[in-house]
Amino acid sequence: MNVNDIVQERIQAARNRIAANKRRRDELNAARTAGLTARHAQKLRHLTTRNTNPTNQPEGPD
Repeated sequence: MNVNDIVQERIQAARNRIAANKRRRDELNAARTAGLTARHAQKLRHLTTRNTNPTNQPEGPD
């Protein structure tokens, strides 16, 4: 092996690390987005249930 081969191996290893880190970030971002979507949907379901249930309505001055 000569120096050029070693340099090319190191460059390829660095590219592989960069690609792996990008995939990891993309996967985490997708999971985060899915989690936030589910959380917001659950919150809206909860608010809808709370607001449409007549037993939970506060009594106003009549």
